[in-house]
Amino acid sequence: MATAVETLGKLERRLTISFPVADVRTEVEKRLKQQAKTARAPGFRPGKVPLKMVAAQYGYQIETDVLNDKVGRAFNDAAVANELRVAGFPKIEPKQDAEEGTLAFDATFEIYPDVTIGDLAAVEVETVATEVTDAEIDKTIDILRKQRVHYHTKGEAGEHGTGGDAVAANGDRVTVDFVGTLDGVEFEGGKAENYPFVLGEGRMLPEFEAATVGLKVGESKTFPLAFPEDYHGKDVAGKTAEFTITLKNLEWAHMPEVDAEFAKSLGIEDGSIEKMREDIKVNLEREVTARVKARNKEAVMDALVKSTELDVPNVMIEQDSERLAEMTRQDMAQRGMDVSKLPFPTEMFKDKAERRVRLGLILSQLVADNNLQATQEQVKAQIEDFSQSYEDPKEVLKYYFSDRRRLGEVEALVLEENVVNYVLGKAKVSTKTIAFDELMGSMPQA
Repeated sequence: MATAVETLGKLERRLTISFPVADVRTEVEKRLKQQAKTARAPGFRPGKVPLKMVAAQYGYQIETDVLNDKVGRAFNDAAVANELRVAGFPKIEPKQDAEEGTLAFDATFEIYPDVTIGDLAAVEVETVATEVTDAEIDKTIDILRKQRVHYHTKGEAGEHGTGGDAVAANGDRVTVDFVGTLDGVEFEGGKAENYPFVLGEGRMLPEFEAATVGLKVGESKTFPLAFPEDYHGKDVAGKTAEFTITLKNLEWAHMPEVDAEFAKSLGIEDGSIEKMREDIKVNLEREVTARVKARNKEAVMDALVKSTELDVPNVMIEQDSERLAEMTRQDMAQRGMDVSKLPFPTEMFKDKAERRVRLGLILSQLVADNNLQATQEQVKAQIEDFSQSYEDPKEVLKYYFSDRRRLGEVEALVLEENVVNYVLGKAKVSTKTIAFDELMGSMPQA
């Protein structure tokens, strides 16, 4: 039996579960006899072990299982009888003042909150839009050219400067020897021979690059270099060292021309520049569409969080914090990091977990109230859309439809999209056009 539900807080509840000790003993004896049918012990045939020996070996575990089963069943029955929507798992503690011949337990738990969605017509949502222009296509082509760059010794025929007159400039690949000292003493990591880098890429500190610019092969220069306070090398961070560099080799960057051969290297069989630009535009537009959709989804989620008041069960926040901590641990381990000694306090993830849980409750209510569940047709269409960027779309379809978990991930995406479209259809929506670079340089956090 269970007592009436006590209200301890906005979402916290408690009830007392009790049942006769005799009921537990009866069930324990029943399970012991069942266990005895297959029990084994030295000197006895299977199933012939004395009940006292079976009880000695298995009694504690069986009694624990019986208590867990009875408490769990009694709690579930009480939750159903009282129409309680229990969040997470209850905390079960034995009561010390139970009546003689009775076992009693206090079950403390939280319930799901009532979620009331505000008037969506009053919600303001700012969405973004971005256009792919010829300028973005040109930038992408330049990036592709840089990825295919090759280098020639500077000063060779056909290049600016000849022989020993060639000097290092931004964009050149230089090879240098260098040595750094602090108060006249060399320090660890401050010396290298035949060290290559490209001027202007920011790989070296600005003072180092500035000292290299203008040098000819064989020339040396000594200069002071102030390390930033937050420099990764703690021994030199915030200190000023003296460096001497010697230019050993100088090469200029030769990027391929935008011609038929370049187009063919990108998979355009007939070498058509026009076809190459069209393919690049299609790919850019696909990426823009995905990022715009993500930005707009985040704007809708922010609006829903701001417009919906509800209390979030602490137990759900704790569970999601633990889940996020474990996901982070696994991700870092997969990247090759040793996480065995790294702490992952769940408190670090509490704010993110609270938002995720809050949004989950809001979305569930919106979906239930407005029948926004993902349909099979929508899921299939989404997977077909995924498959367009792969060589064999049929394999992509097979990949998703062969695994229920993968299908579930797609269903969740479609469901979120249904919610976003529903809210945008009701809310006060304004659209802001942003530059391509701004869109590509920022992504919302989940």
